[in-house]
Amino acid sequence: MPTDFDILVIGAGQAGLSAGYHLQRLGLRPEQDFLIVDHAPGPGGAWQFRWPSLTLTTVNRVHDLPGMSFAETLPPGSESAPAATAVPHYYELYEKRFELRVRRQVSVTVVCDRAEDGSPAEHGPVLNAETDSAGTIRVRGLINGTGTWEHPFIPRYRGAETFAGRQLHTRDYRTAAEFAGKHVVVVGGGISAVQLLDEISQVTSTTWVTRTEPIFREASFGPEDGRAAVAKVEDRVRRGLPPGSVVSVTGLRLDDRLRAAKERGALHRLPMFDHIEPDGVRWTDGTFQHADVILWATGFRSALDHLAPLRLRGPGGGITMTGRLATQVAADPRIHLIGYGPSASTIGANRAGRAAAVELTSYLGLG
Repeated sequence: MPTDFDILVIGAGQAGLSAGYHLQRLGLRPEQDFLIVDHAPGPGGAWQFRWPSLTLTTVNRVHDLPGMSFAETLPPGSESAPAATAVPHYYELYEKRFELRVRRQVSVTVVCDRAEDGSPAEHGPVLNAETDSAGTIRVRGLINGTGTWEHPFIPRYRGAETFAGRQLHTRDYRTAAEFAGKHVVVVGGGISAVQLLDEISQVTSTTWVTRTEPIFREASFGPEDGRAAVAKVEDRVRRGLPPGSVVSVTGLRLDDRLRAAKERGALHRLPMFDHIEPDGVRWTDGTFQHADVILWATGFRSALDHLAPLRLRGPGGGITMTGRLATQVAADPRIHLIGYGPSASTIGANRAGRAAAVELTSYLGLG
């Protein structure tokens, strides 16, 4: 069957741009041999949607994309610049320098197999990526870099629908000032949860609840710790298990900001409540806490719904991964997932982008 491109890259965040760079280095041409599509209105991946108070001093490190330094795109004294403007600016310059020709705004709604007669087929020769604005794109291989931002996770708790106050997720957060004078229950034990708890607790009263006791680290997070964390996540996805939380492996680093929050009592953690009532939350022992706002800082899940027709997930809900850096789907080697599992970080996405490009072009006999 004829195809439009050999490879489609979905998503132009760190993972997608890294993959595009390496595909080009392997001799493939943008908009001829491969195509990068992205749903967002402009460059920047999920960074363009982050809250304004997330600055380059408070964010986890942004690693360089291959072939171009992030630092060289920053003006002097920009350490406190919002990540939502600094990182997208970097990505925009990167796309232009390497002429990656990202096609926007294109959302891939579903990917499925098709046999030569157009009927569904098990691992047919062509993958059909149906989009909302660019028709159906026919390709031989797929590198998926859709990340997690589009798939926020909010657990179900009894009574949530009766709550009379405001409920929001981390991705909806803009500024702590909007919560002044209201009691905020912050749910979640990850890095974003404690960062937002710190900000909000400076302008109003808060209650912090988590499912498990948070583990704080006094020491900085070194290379050995990073490798150990990645290895544990990689082991899970190679066995077909869901990736799991990185914080459950690394713990939370107790920096100066969090020490100050701890001193003023903001990091006093309570176990998860049992259910939600119209004006607050209640624990199993009957303890009640009034709440005007519930902030669900409960993380994200991989945005892979568009791949559902390919039936990649196993019985446990995970996708069994293989390949050098666990980017290749074991059940369908035409598909690589980057930004999934061990590559769900800016440095991990870089390395995964190269591995996916090399392995997929080799599998398809390109270059």
